[in-house]
Amino acid sequence: MPDIPLAAVVVLCLAALAAGWIDAVVGGGGLLLLPALLLGLPGSTPAATALGTNKAVAIVGTTGAAVTYVRRAPVDVPTAARIGLAALAGSMGGAFFAAGMSTEVLKPVIMAVLVGVGAFVIFRPDFGTAPATGPLPPRRILAAIGIAGVGIGFYDGLIGPGTGTFLVLALTAVLRLDLVQASANAKIVNCCTNAGALAMFAWQGAVLWQLALLLAAFNLAGGTLGARTALKRGSGFVRVVLLVTVVGLVTKMAYEQWVA
Repeated sequence: MPDIPLAAVVVLCLAALAAGWIDAVVGGGGLLLLPALLLGLPGSTPAATALGTNKAVAIVGTTGAAVTYVRRAPVDVPTAARIGLAALAGSMGGAFFAAGMSTEVLKPVIMAVLVGVGAFVIFRPDFGTAPATGPLPPRRILAAIGIAGVGIGFYDGLIGPGTGTFLVLALTAVLRLDLVQASANAKIVNCCTNAGALAMFAWQGAVLWQLALLLAAFNLAGGTLGARTALKRGSGFVRVVLLVTVVGLVTKMAYEQWVA
């Protein structure tokens, strides 16, 4: 455990709380917590340790949000679990290939996709507000397993930022869920992607467990509160948070790509 100033620990705790709330509502909490860890930890700390500690914190808050959603919202647990198992395998595969692949070439593509997603949500105000009724067709479930499970799971292991947001968007589009239902199902899938990546980081010894335990308590509180807020405020509120998160993600990636 590195020597971290008390002020930095307080800031990290607040960042973990806010990240848990954001992640529970629409995903993307790592946009706040991971940079905070990179800035708050001593300069000699390897980047992989910040990534691993972030995953150890995130999985606790995501699990808390998932439990809250399952108790209070109509969640298709069997379908989410199947997508989650595919995401677990995908995230481990992405983490395996991450060491030998440059992610810089992928960032402009991801930014372009996010800009397109933001425009789509703005110009389609009914997106994620009117869920489909009746049983899900098998082809849609298979598509969700491939896109949200294997595809986004692989992305989470390979790069990571915005995974929760991508899951919400994919599940809304493919399974025709409203944004609250998509957020609920995404939490279950995101638990699996976090577990896959965390297993790899833990095996490499890249987790500060003492710090992660402290931050996880705040992240759990934020995640539980965020899930309750989303359930109370509805899809319109989630849509606004989604747009803000997409803008934040594009801005962060653009800064890293062309400024930093």
